Formats: sequence, structure tokens, C-alpha cells
Amino acid sequence: MDIVQSIILGIVQGLGEFLPISSTAHLVLVPFFTGWEDPGLSFDVALHAGTLIAVLLFFWSDWLDIFRTFFDKNFSSEKYKRNILPLIVAATIPGALIGYFLEDLAASIFRSPWIIAFSLSFFGFVLYLFDKYMKEEKEIKEIGWKESLIIGLAQAVAIIPGVSRSGATITASRALGMDRVSAARFSFLLSTPIICGATLTQIPSLIENGVSNALFVGVLVAAVSGYVAIKYMIRFVEKYSYKVFFWYRLVLAGVIVLTVLYR
Repeated sequence: MDIVQSIILGIVQGLGEFLPISSTAHLVLVPFFTGWEDPGLSFDVALHAGTLIAVLLFFWSDWLDIFRTFFDKNFSSEKYKRNILPLIVAATIPGALIGYFLEDLAASIFRSPWIIAFSLSFFGFVLYLFDKYMKEEKEIKEIGWKESLIIGLAQAVAIIPGVSRSGATITASRALGMDRVSAARFSFLLSTPIICGATLTQIPSLIENGVSNALFVGVLVAAVSGYVAIKYMIRFVEKYSYKVFFWYRLVLAGVIVLTVLYR
């Protein structure tokens, strides 16, 4: 893989991780449309190191708040209640287990263009419905164990390319009545441990294969584009709905189907 390809895939990963459009699907689709060799799941996960850097940089003060709220009984956060850390951990467990047991399927069958097209359109429509018709009643501070488990189970479904990790967690959050900004912020916070875990599992493979200049550049680009995506996604949903992402997913699914049929 050359530097240009790595830069493009880094941008795709950074934007796709935090917008509800599925970064994994896009990392599969770029080689599919361009004729490049699919770099595979290991490369995809390695790029997650960039988005991990992005979310840590953007939410460093929030994570400091979260840990202080849990460990320092004399500290009280305005944003988060005292058990927010265990809730995030609990919501991470389903995704971690599914990722561990279905890793082989994620690297093979799940990367089918037909599965991606269906997941993009169907789960995009589900996001659109819940976002349109559910009231915005709850903030992050009102999340309990039930909400955390439901959102965690939704995150686990995102092992299928096209579902979108952020899309699934935002959909579940909106279904539970969370406002749009809180749904996005909680989704981004949940991404931290799951991305960290996925990246750590690929360290042996990276050590074995070596870190090329192209991979290093891709990770750096993913970090920058991921930071930009988080920043402007939060600003966007303060004023607008998630509808635009549904239409994007639907159009992309149609392009995939037409490409498969007529290639």
C-alpha cells in the first residue's frame, strides 16, 4: 500500500468512525470501488489507533471528570453522575465479547458488499425513525444500568460492516429518549474503551508485520480527521437531525447494489 492510499483510508476511518455511516464498511468499499487490494481487518483495526488518539484528545477533560467522579468522593461533576465509569465499562462488555468470538466472520463473510448494502440502508432507516419520532428527554447524567446495557448490545451489532458503531449506539440512545447531543457524546465516550481494546488485540500482528511508513501516515491522518469529525458532528446535531446520514447511507447502498449487478 502506498502513502496516497493510506492517507485516503485514514481520512475514511477518521470520518467514518464518528459519523453514523460505518467506517468499517467504507474501508471495505474504497478498495471495492477503486480496485485496490483490500488491506484486511488488521489494517482497518490499526487505523483505529488514530481515532483512539482523536477521541482521547477531544474528551481528555471529560475522562478526567469521569475518573475523578468515580474515585474522588469529594468531587462532584456537573456533567456525569458518580457511577458513569462502571456504566461505560458495562456497555463495552457486549461489544468486546462479540468482537472476540466473531472476529473470523468479521474478517470474511461480514465484508460482503451485499451485507454492507443491506446494513447501511436498514440500520440507517432505523436511526432515521427513532431520531424523528422519539422525544429528547434525557441527558447523559440520567443514564442508568438498563440504558447502558441496551446501548452496549447495540454497539455489539456493529461488528457487521454497514451497521456503524456510532450509528448503532446513537440509535439506541435516541430510542431511549436521549437528546441528540447527549446521544452523540455518549457514543463517542463509549468508543474509547472498545477502540482501545480492538487496537491492543492487533499489536502482536503489527509487531510481526512491522509498522510501515504508509501505516504510520494513515494512523496520523485518521487522528486528525477523527478529531474534526467529533468536533463538527457535535455542532451539527445541536441544530439538525440525523436525517442526512440516513439519505447518505441509502444512496451509498444503492450504488453498491448497482455496482455489484453491473460490474
